[in-house]
Amino acid sequence: MEVVAVDPYTTNPGPIDGSVLYDQDKHVSTAVWEGQQERGALRCHEHTSKLDQWTLTPKQIELVERAGFGYLRSIPAISLDNPLISALVERWRRETNTFHLNVGEMTVTLKDVALLLGLAIDGEPVIGITYTACSSVCERYLGRTPESGYTSGGMVKLSWLKEFFSRCPEDAPFEVIEQHTRAYLLYLVGSTIFSTTTGNKVPVMYLPLFENFDRCGQYAWGAATLGFLYRALGNASLKTQSTISGCLTLLQCWSYFHLNIGRPKLNLDMIHDRFPFVVRWKGKQSGPTANRDVVFYRKALDSLKPCEVEWLPYRNMDSMVIPEHIKSTLILGRSKTMLICFDKAERHLPNRCLRQYGMLQSIPDDVERWERKSRGVDGGVDLSGKMESELNEWMDRQLHIVDGDESVDESEYMEWYLRITRKFIGRPISLSSEFQRTNAGLRDIAHIADTFSTKGLDPQQIDSISRIRYIAHECLRDQIGGPVIASASPEVEIGKRVRGKERVRRRGAGKRMRKDGAVQYNAVSEDDQPQYYGTAIDIDQLHLPHIDRELDHAQLCNVDSADLIHADDDAENLHLCVDQSDLGYASVEENNAESDDVAAQFNHEELKREADEAIKEEFNHVTGEENIEHLNAANDIHDAQHCDPMMIDNSLLCDASHEINNTTMLSDVSAEINHAQLGDDANEINPLQMNPADNHVNSPLSHINTESESPSSAAIAAIEVSQHSSIETHEDISQNGDCSVAV
Repeated sequence: MEVVAVDPYTTNPGPIDGSVLYDQDKHVSTAVWEGQQERGALRCHEHTSKLDQWTLTPKQIELVERAGFGYLRSIPAISLDNPLISALVERWRRETNTFHLNVGEMTVTLKDVALLLGLAIDGEPVIGITYTACSSVCERYLGRTPESGYTSGGMVKLSWLKEFFSRCPEDAPFEVIEQHTRAYLLYLVGSTIFSTTTGNKVPVMYLPLFENFDRCGQYAWGAATLGFLYRALGNASLKTQSTISGCLTLLQCWSYFHLNIGRPKLNLDMIHDRFPFVVRWKGKQSGPTANRDVVFYRKALDSLKPCEVEWLPYRNMDSMVIPEHIKSTLILGRSKTMLICFDKAERHLPNRCLRQYGMLQSIPDDVERWERKSRGVDGGVDLSGKMESELNEWMDRQLHIVDGDESVDESEYMEWYLRITRKFIGRPISLSSEFQRTNAGLRDIAHIADTFSTKGLDPQQIDSISRIRYIAHECLRDQIGGPVIASASPEVEIGKRVRGKERVRRRGAGKRMRKDGAVQYNAVSEDDQPQYYGTAIDIDQLHLPHIDRELDHAQLCNVDSADLIHADDDAENLHLCVDQSDLGYASVEENNAESDDVAAQFNHEELKREADEAIKEEFNHVTGEENIEHLNAANDIHDAQHCDPMMIDNSLLCDASHEINNTTMLSDVSAEINHAQLGDDANEINPLQMNPADNHVNSPLSHINTESESPSSAAIAAIEVSQHSSIETHEDISQNGDCSVAV
């Protein structure tokens, strides 16, 4: 037999080698692949829509520019594409701080931050003292203390800042102008680059950094912005998250520049480029986006082509518009360093994305694992003393500029990369199709194992074949088409037909229609269904041979729908019928004025055991403790017993009428009942109780319909055919032959 080699990259979403993406089990891609509930588009927290409601004086604008936020202030509000951002998050890996695409790794770099936002990527680290209360720091730097309803721990609501500081008086003293400007800067960073998942609050720990505006301009706000975004992307990539914060305008515009997915058509109303480059995407964009959800973008990223990737998007931009102080620091875009924003520290790894700098990509070094800790729990803590190693790495940023190697063979990198990456997020085919294919494969394996010749094999090899056979059959055991025993649970799904050859039906519950020799049933409405159902037993092999009358013959008393009811003395007559729907008209037509006996053979020991237990349990509930001994005596009989009589407690069935096949008369029934010594037991049915007026010819099989008023305390159970179960007393069973009917 020819063995076909299977490419693991086409069947395994990855990673095949888990040494790099060691947190795969926590990643959202695992939940997507396993078919767990879609979390949908993430809630994106960025609040730039109300920035234009601030009115700044010329003096305030000057202070904002000195603080290093002049370009950030000029960026207009850009509508966020939440599904696109959500699909990108599914590709983000916090183990490497990169997007894992099928063309290789990509990421937002320090160079992207400098060119898109115009923020400084070189300078002092953004770090300071943490606060757990707002009153003191707000009073010092803003000259006002927020009410308790506007604060939460060390955070203040953005609405409070806008309410009291959005308009500075023209003739205000310089101190008030500074206070209003600090409030604006806190609002600016809290709604853009440092937006939180709270949605409407900003930590006050940034306020001390705005005390001196010239000193503020010396901080590496761009590096802090990127570190904050990395942390937000990492958190949102976990399958337990549903929100994302950080500078999402930066993320979305980075995608527009680098990936031709979800990119809108430009509505350019200017001839020359403007700085920062993010303003290229300002305003409403044209292009179809209404029907683009997360699944749409996920599929687009899963099938991303190299031609849809722009590795060097800024080479065609006008470099003359880039400010000199920004241009001179762009080399730090290739710095392998640590990005710091207070308690958040994230690695910047440009060596994993060299093609974004016009270099050939080689296999990168392993990423050192580090635990992300939140160090700002206590108030008044200077984080500089708790992050010495991270700060030292940032201080050496100029010493770790990565370079490329022109002799690198990128095919080696791609071969390595396909082993360590997560290639697919969504399944190429649906879960149902995947299941069917897997099930078919298991059946093939089971067939091969069953028919495999063990001749000449050693015991270990034979044991391996047996193990394979066992595993395959275990996986297939509960699948559709195999031998199934229905659950003994009383709840049966409403409106659906019970599988198997025997089922439960009330008279009038559904119409019976004959079509091409088969019997069908119409499902009834929920209101027409009984409230409780008894045990339904699925019998895959039910044979009803036509046999001659013998001394130890067996009569099949198959019950279609019989309810055991706590009937009052004046309850209506109870009718019992046999369902023909799945019995296949088993050669029981009577043309000679009397019906032949029908034998039922059941081959499953599991059927006997579950039927006995379920019947015993339900009947104990119905008949009370006085009949338990009789039922136990019946269940102890393991040899097949003769079942001419049907024993039913007359406390449950006040009246019964039997519909007999063709010319089978009441006298025959009475004779058979008397033959079984029906009258010997006071709890058995007396044939005189039967109503002759209800007997009539109906079908080739005896129809035993049940119809009774259902009192509120009714305990309704299905009557099942069992190989060994009986409700006869021990004395009666000892006189009978082969089979019994269980109620």
